[in-house]
Amino acid sequence: MKEADPQPSPPTSQRAGGGGGGRLGPWLLLLGGAALAWVLVDVLMLVFAALLFALVLRALAGPLEARGLSARLSLPLVLLALAAVLAGAFWLVGAGAAEQLQALRDTLPRAWAAFQRWLGDYTSGRWLQSLWDSARPLDDWGRLAGLATGTLNAATGAIGAFVLLLVVGIYLAADPGTYRRGLVTLVPPARRPQAERTLDAAGRNLSRWLLGQAVSMLVVGLLTGIGLALIGAPLVLSLSLIAGLLEFVPYFGPIVSGVLIVGVALAEGEGLALQALLVCLAVQQAEGYVVQPLVQRWAVRLPPVLGMCSVLVFGVLFGLPGVLLAMPLMVLTMTLVNELYVRRLEPPD
Repeated sequence: MKEADPQPSPPTSQRAGGGGGGRLGPWLLLLGGAALAWVLVDVLMLVFAALLFALVLRALAGPLEARGLSARLSLPLVLLALAAVLAGAFWLVGAGAAEQLQALRDTLPRAWAAFQRWLGDYTSGRWLQSLWDSARPLDDWGRLAGLATGTLNAATGAIGAFVLLLVVGIYLAADPGTYRRGLVTLVPPARRPQAERTLDAAGRNLSRWLLGQAVSMLVVGLLTGIGLALIGAPLVLSLSLIAGLLEFVPYFGPIVSGVLIVGVALAEGEGLALQALLVCLAVQQAEGYVVQPLVQRWAVRLPPVLGMCSVLVFGVLFGLPGVLLAMPLMVLTMTLVNELYVRRLEPPD
């Protein structure tokens, strides 16, 4: 019986070309996606901030839904409650805070003048003053005008971005399942269970970090206000608000708020500035050794070196948005590394 002739194999060049294209295709797609992400980095930062806001809304709406309230009613109730809280806070302290912020703006030049006089009392301080005077341009009104115009444009853009952030965050919180399913659909079917687990872990860790950070910000603001009130410092309300808000930026935020508080106190005298410095140090010690150990029991806390490196790295890559969102970006990065790489190295149970 005559054997059937084997099927002719494709030319070597065709096999090599097809295999090479199949191997290069995912890498080209990955490189294209990375290039597109780099071009749209500002949009991605805005979307990520909106995602954090959506996680906050979902965390607040979750208990209501657990009690049997429908998802269509829980989110509007949460938004109304937040609006009521903000309106009440503005009614209680808003006018005073606005007046103090205006007074703070008027006080900063006096604080700077007091700091310069304090530097003038020391030889090293006079050397720093001469170095500063030689480095900065004199009577450069054009540059100052350009800086003011740029600041105004940046503030206008920031307001528009903030409004867009709120709107996108509300839409994400209103129907998270749709966007989640759409994201998982982009993953090959064999990898979709892993993608689901990764999204669950990322949402859980980011929510815990946000809750822990909110507690830290509240405690730092309250302790700073109490300490400044006890020593008789000026502008207690505005300075405590700034200290609480800057706590969101780890390591560098407390330094900036501490310098501001000490500088304002220096305008009233060196003795008060020293007391304000002791208050800032005491608040940070209490936050680091009392509040954070309690928060770490249920919230995500990154090692100090990773937290500091995250601010530097993401600040260099993405600018000011990267600095503000450095910690949640690092939480997300560590979650992805753990779920997509570390868990694959662990032996099966």
